[in-house]
Amino acid sequence: MTAGWSSPSETAKTAFEQKDYATALRIWRPLADGGDVDAQLGVAVIYADGLGVSRDYVLAARWFRAAALKGSARAQFNLATMHFHGQGVPQSYAEAVRWFRRAADQGHAGAQYNLGNLYAEGRGIARDSGAAMQLYRLAAGQEYSAAQAALATGYIKGEGVAQDDAEAARWAIRAAERGHVVAQYNLGILFASGRGVAQDWVQAFKWYRQAAEQGYALAQSSLAALYVEGNGAPRDVVQALMWLNLAVSRGDARAASTRVDLIKTMTAAQIAEAQKLSLEWKPPVGR
Repeated sequence: MTAGWSSPSETAKTAFEQKDYATALRIWRPLADGGDVDAQLGVAVIYADGLGVSRDYVLAARWFRAAALKGSARAQFNLATMHFHGQGVPQSYAEAVRWFRRAADQGHAGAQYNLGNLYAEGRGIARDSGAAMQLYRLAAGQEYSAAQAALATGYIKGEGVAQDDAEAARWAIRAAERGHVVAQYNLGILFASGRGVAQDWVQAFKWYRQAAEQGYALAQSSLAALYVEGNGAPRDVVQALMWLNLAVSRGDARAASTRVDLIKTMTAAQIAEAQKLSLEWKPPVGR
């Protein structure tokens, strides 16, 4: 859970940031009882995350609700999230929609994105791809990478908007540069196919690899295909098999059949080297 304070007790805030949760709670609790919104948020976060106390979703929801009713967008977002998951409150997509909407109307990017997802999936509200894309656009304008990636996907598929590969590429680039794995994979597809951007195998390889290094199975199998074909990088069947092995371990059924065909073309030494690399592979530091 997350909280922010506009005018908190500096002592409580400092204690919280220094992980002295007992002191923070001791100061915030009477302030929360007195109706202080920032203190209510702080108490809610402490109980939601079990910081120095036993985790208690019921108490957390109580305090998030108190702050939400006073208009705190952060509290509204967190209360919506609790209703979505059924944590401390009855599970209810309709209540999640209600509270995400109130936070979204105040410009909360996470709420705009999550409300967009509920519209896209028809949970708690009638499915409306157009409304979903409008909400994604609002959050994307605040550099919310998940919303930028969702916008890109919507433009690729033409869901809620007219299909537009150039717009898809524009938003995918913004999200991919922030490390969003699905956006990186989709950007690889766009560069490989020349949709919305000039066809460029080197760029396709770059973005598939970045997504693959985050453990995204579809990107791993796509990267393997580039290694097999020598597109964007020199042909390397050992690297191809290594990435296929990783994709298969993450449940990519397509990679499993491709791997069978590739192994038929390889020597025993090449296969052994690929297996060794697969076992030794770790995501790059920082991923």
